[in-house]
This record gives sequence, structure tokens and C-alpha cells, in this order.
Amino acid sequence: MRIPIAALLTAALVLSGSAAAQDGTRTAKPTIVLVHGAFAESSSWGPVIARLEKDGYRVIAAANPLRSVASDAVAVSAVVKSVTGPVVLVGHSYGGPVITEAANGNANVKALVYVAGFAPEVGESSATLSAKFPGSTLGSALMPVPLPDGGQDLYIRTDKFRAQFAADVPAAQAAVMAATQRPITQSALAEPSRTASWKSLPSYMIYGSADRNIPPAVMKFMAERAHARKTIVVEGASHALMISRPDEVTSLIKEATGED
Repeated sequence: MRIPIAALLTAALVLSGSAAAQDGTRTAKPTIVLVHGAFAESSSWGPVIARLEKDGYRVIAAANPLRSVASDAVAVSAVVKSVTGPVVLVGHSYGGPVITEAANGNANVKALVYVAGFAPEVGESSATLSAKFPGSTLGSALMPVPLPDGGQDLYIRTDKFRAQFAADVPAAQAAVMAATQRPITQSALAEPSRTASWKSLPSYMIYGSADRNIPPAVMKFMAERAHARKTIVVEGASHALMISRPDEVTSLIKEATGED
């Protein structure tokens, strides 16, 4: 019996499409959603984004409003909901509380990565955690700016920015970071967290031994409390790990995806 050529071609296309779909499912990588913290902005993830995209990951550097944990988490949660497929949430500094809350209710979030980031328990704030152990010099480096509603925006003074935030970043680059820093409201740093999603999701942590914003002792405490799958301490690294040590940060994010 002779089979029409058209039928053979149709069958071949169907089988080819099925195989491609299966292969696509098999090789699909999680989307990485990066959330910056206070005194930074989305482009601070630039070196990490370049490395992740080179390795085939889709990356979204979410804009963190830095107004309040609750509202900032809603903004990041909306980004997560827009993604089809698994997501790994990565938060730097104050971005930690934001991803901790944004993960809540989003079943596609598979892991949390804290890059020199706070991992708060319910009722804890960035301010209370940073003061849990001595070592932070952030308070004396801040410059408050009054807001119309009676609150305050906080900046790091430009003359203290590099030493405080990015001591291992080249001076010229740190100067640009100081000029482009985005302020955070004082109330956001003091706002208690409402959820602790690291209790139910795999967490990974990386921080520098020379961090002057969040004392290394605080990071160690949070990593142990969260039973982090992996914790990396980068000797001599500042708070700006995503810029000064992108290889180490990228490697940990890739490990958190379960792809490597």
C-alpha cells in the first residue's frame, strides 16, 4: 500500500514538533528575577545578568520601588506572576525582605537567593536585623531627605558611599553608583515582615566578610536559621557583591536553579 507523500510529510512534522516540544520542556531553564535593594537600582545587576544570559537563562531585573516592604513585594509579585514556568527569586540587601514576601502565594517560585540580603522572620525588619549584632556603620553614613508626607527618604552620603557600600569596587565606578543610587524610605527599613517564605522554600546565601551595611554575623545567623542549602562567605567582599564578585554570585544563582 502506497502512503501519500502529503501524509508522510504531515506525520513527520507532527513528530518533529512533538520531539521539539519535549526537548524544550526538558531543557527549559527557570527565569531569574533579580531584585535590587536600597541605595542601588536595577542596573547594579549588570555583570550578573550578562553571565546568566550567556548561559541561556532568561533574566528580569525588577524595579524595586523602595517605598514599603508590603507594596514593594506586591510590585515584584506581579512580575513573578507574569512569568510562565519556574522562577528563582534573588534579592540584594533590602531586596531580601521583598523577595521573602513576594514569593508567598506564587507556586512557581522554586528557590530564594539572598545576596547580602536580609531573610527576616515574621515581625522582624531590616533595621532590627542589622542591629542584632555589632558591625554596621550605615547609620552614620546616611543622609535623610524630608518627604511631603512627613516621612524621610534615606541616601548614603556620596563622600562615604564607596567605603560604606562598595569598598572593593573601582573608585570611578563607585562614584557613578553613588550618583545613581535610589533612596529608600526610613519606614520601609523599619517595617516588620509579614511572612517567612524561606521556611518552605530552598534558600541560598552569599555575603562578604567586609560588609559594612549588614554585619557578617547577622548574615551567618540568618543563613543558619533558614537552614540554607548553601552559604558562601566571600573573603574581603563588600556589600556590593553583585558588582564586585559577579562570578561567585552567578554561580550560586545557577546552583539554586537545580540546572547545574
